[in-house]
Amino acid sequence: MINKTIDIEDDLQRWALILSYDGGRFFGWQKQADGVLTVQEALENALSSIAGEPVYVVAAGRTDTGVHATAQVVHFDTSAKRPQQAWIRGVNAYLPSGVAVLRAIKVDRNFHARFDASGRRYRYVLQSSAVRSPLLVGRVGWTHNVLDIKVMQEAVACLVGQHDFSSFRASQCQAKSPVKTLYSATLSGSASLMMLDLHGNAFLHHMVRNIMGALVYVGSGRLTVQQFQHLISEKSRLKAPPTFMSDGLYLTGVDYPDKWGVVTPPIPNWLW
Repeated sequence: MINKTIDIEDDLQRWALILSYDGGRFFGWQKQADGVLTVQEALENALSSIAGEPVYVVAAGRTDTGVHATAQVVHFDTSAKRPQQAWIRGVNAYLPSGVAVLRAIKVDRNFHARFDASGRRYRYVLQSSAVRSPLLVGRVGWTHNVLDIKVMQEAVACLVGQHDFSSFRASQCQAKSPVKTLYSATLSGSASLMMLDLHGNAFLHHMVRNIMGALVYVGSGRLTVQQFQHLISEKSRLKAPPTFMSDGLYLTGVDYPDKWGVVTPPIPNWLW
């Protein structure tokens, strides 16, 4: 019996997938008990159909309802021997509209999509206009306020480095520590359509959306740059502006040490 168990374990392959999805079509990433459609459930069902056995995936990070991904990373184990294209084209044939596997990489059995990630990248796309474009609904965040992008860029610069981000942490966040490091933070584009790009070692629940909510206050004159900086040092969610909408948030990449051979693609040109 012991030898049989060992043989089965030795026969397992671990694969990493890079996928993209429209978060507006799903009730978040994580599988739920009530049977609503989530990205994880859709992917596991498609993988299981190709493998001919139950398949369970582990993601680099969970995304909420409405949050998109251009480069989410997952890993799974299977005893099924399938060519690489089976995990791409074959799986995509079983997936619903709104999610697709971009790449499949056979990886070492010790690779872990979540715990081996050394960094994550997010982009928030924000439209500022008197009337919300019907063509961008669900794709970008929106505010009717006239925004000063230059003063917002000054505030964004305050985010770089290691900080206690409690002021931008959701109450239900399960992270062990609110202290995270942002390697870079940039705001580009124009006052009418701007992109906030954040690259950090890890992120708290709703951290990017809460930062964007505060930046909108800065851009509209409801907070000064100094008050924004003080908000960070306050370490209190109670004193911060409300959480901003999920529509414009994209997980755009995950970093791994070179030894794993998992590299996510750059942000696609179509994402402004």
